[in-house]
Amino acid sequence: MSHRRYALVGAGHRAQMYVDAIIGRYADDAALVAICEPNPVRAQFYVDRVVEAGFAAPAVYGPDDLETMVREQRVDRVVICARDDLHAPLIVRALDAGADVVVEKPLTIDGPSAAAIEDAIDRTGREVVITFNYRYSPRNSALRQVIQDGTIGEVTSVDFSWVLDTKHGADYFRRWHREKEHSGGLLVHKASHHFDLVNWWIRSVPRRVYASGGLRFYGADNAAARGLGDRPARGTHDGGDAFELDLRDDERLKALYLDAEQHDGYLRDRDVFGEGITIEDNLALVVDYASGATLSYSLNAHSPWEGYRVAVNGTLGRAELEVVERGAVLADEGLHPVLDPSASDAGSTGSLRPEGERLIVQRHWEAAYEVPLAGNSDGHGGGDALLLADVFEGPGDDPLARPADWRDGVRSIAVGIAGNRSLETGLPVQVADLGIRFLAGDAASAEAVRS
Repeated sequence: MSHRRYALVGAGHRAQMYVDAIIGRYADDAALVAICEPNPVRAQFYVDRVVEAGFAAPAVYGPDDLETMVREQRVDRVVICARDDLHAPLIVRALDAGADVVVEKPLTIDGPSAAAIEDAIDRTGREVVITFNYRYSPRNSALRQVIQDGTIGEVTSVDFSWVLDTKHGADYFRRWHREKEHSGGLLVHKASHHFDLVNWWIRSVPRRVYASGGLRFYGADNAAARGLGDRPARGTHDGGDAFELDLRDDERLKALYLDAEQHDGYLRDRDVFGEGITIEDNLALVVDYASGATLSYSLNAHSPWEGYRVAVNGTLGRAELEVVERGAVLADEGLHPVLDPSASDAGSTGSLRPEGERLIVQRHWEAAYEVPLAGNSDGHGGGDALLLADVFEGPGDDPLARPADWRDGVRSIAVGIAGNRSLETGLPVQVADLGIRFLAGDAASAEAVRS
């Protein structure tokens, strides 16, 4: 692959994975030539990181100058790590300016903006890659292999439960994610990972969604109902409790946010029991698939432990994957959150719920057996490193079809978008009614197969 010129759009916490990849392992394949970021402190943080690694300083542009940046810096690919509701306009502008796009999940947060991305791709013929790192985690790949091999037959149903703990889960209620207009809520921002896994595991597309849920733990009303009393508006102060985040305790968060807030007023450490939270912390969905399978899904964002359990039922048997990423959140472990528990201090808790992962398969009339897993402690169970190889070196011939494009991104958020509409109306929602052309094509194809 030829040497590509990259630009970073959005210089927050997640951007570091891509910057470090470009100036590290993939320096022979890629160069970071520009950063597009409205906050000068965050932009300079990554400029300094590039220069300290011995590379030329990337040029810095504001969001209004994205097209100028692509033209002046001859950008081949734009990596978008901006706020979720900004993804679609940035993707469209980058495509129209002549660059391909790599974008963090979720692709976008609603139907109209997804349709705008579809139109821009049709108009320009350019590429949009979405980074679903959980596909690459060895444990999730192993489950895909079991299903793909036909070991449990045709999939009839999936039961999927994901719990976020009071370190990781609480963090979505401190930052911009807590406002649904910016994130689409956890059904879009977080669960798009999970819905993509199901779509990919069972090789089908979602057809109908019914959702129920609400804000039942975090937020001012819940705090008042439990008698928590007055609380400071933010966590960066002297004193505090385990739900507060003091940005001074984490050098990188301090540099990216506390030292930068004077420029844009963004507070990274708002109280999880404060006013203005518009997303849910408890969610349950039923999703019907074109194949005839049904998904039952739940998400809880205030669990004392973190991980997930998934059971896939088939005509020949059942596969069960259980993952404990952190067995407990203990009060003396420190107050700052760990944003990816699988990449950090996930091994320091009690013996009754040890961290680890286990995939068990049991066919009808046979004894259960365990499938060996090759996970590691790197980001997302080893998924990040494998994902980056596909992003920067180009995907090879992958029998598990892990590389994802924009269509996979749309199918994953379609479940969350339909779920949000179902929460509003109390009714089931047809995915084909979201106003995205190729989703309607999915539905038509599925109907043709059934008839």
